[in-house]
Amino acid sequence: MSDLIKVALLSRWHVHADDYARSAQKNPDLSIELIWDEEAERGENWAKELNVPFEADIDKVLSSPDIDAVIVSTPTNLHKEIIIAAANNKKHIFTEKVLAFTVEDCEEIYQAVEENNVKLMLSLPRLTENYYLYAQEALDSGKLGKLTAIRCRLAHNGGVGQNGAKTGWLPERFFNKEQAGGGALMDLGAHPIYLTNRLAGPAKAVQAQLQQSSEFEVDDNSAVLVQYESGAIGIIESGFISYGSPFQLELYGTEGVLLIEEGNVRIQSSQFAERGWQTPELPDALPMPMQQWTSAILHGTTPSITKEDVLGLTAINEKAALSQEEGKRIEL
Repeated sequence: MSDLIKVALLSRWHVHADDYARSAQKNPDLSIELIWDEEAERGENWAKELNVPFEADIDKVLSSPDIDAVIVSTPTNLHKEIIIAAANNKKHIFTEKVLAFTVEDCEEIYQAVEENNVKLMLSLPRLTENYYLYAQEALDSGKLGKLTAIRCRLAHNGGVGQNGAKTGWLPERFFNKEQAGGGALMDLGAHPIYLTNRLAGPAKAVQAQLQQSSEFEVDDNSAVLVQYESGAIGIIESGFISYGSPFQLELYGTEGVLLIEEGNVRIQSSQFAERGWQTPELPDALPMPMQQWTSAILHGTTPSITKEDVLGLTAINEKAALSQEEGKRIEL
């Protein structure tokens, strides 16, 4: 492969599809060569905007020797089929969370990826942020003592319809159970899930409350309690019907507490000489997922986002849906 990775964009279904196209355009290692979309008209319009060809036949895209990699922003229910086909055609894959609806499906995808020796990257961008890196360092260095509880909340008002509209700025297709597989927890709650999992370690059991407004097919307001093997409790909150809700990540331990709200980070610890709240200096952020992906393809570097992160994210979603359905705590 030449030093330039030739990419096909697969579908504009996801709200982040345009963001990924912009990121690819700005990335000196990537060149967008082709567009495909399960809705041809949407794909053709996108191809015109980006001034690249549209190809209606997914098999032609995936088998093309001129394409090295794909960026997958399809409906989530198409991920498994398309990603496995891409891997079997020796294409590297960048995709949106979640990878698939079940851990079993994720394992099948990884099997194809590993057999074909291609690089798969899931966009879990908050694992590259400076506040997460500081939280991990504070935990690992003992500033918080033993972690006892962790709470993470991410919510917005994308599901609040104005002037008679059914949804807010989120497109209606995001509330389609068949395509999306889930609602607020699966989409937006992904970020609190993978952050909490990474900080707290392996999960043991899940109890979920997935609220669903009558007009939606999926949850629009969700809370999940996770019991971790370490003994820590995880509290994960997400929703599409909250105006002005700040991103919050809170870690509570036997020796300290770390509170993150939007960009503000403060910590108290019995390990510090000074009592009261301190504002720590944050480390440099890691490269974003797309940069890590291109570096892995070109230079064989190891990304910070791992298979365990990806499988853990789907595991919590899968068990949360079961917990809601059965009205009880579910062991992992």
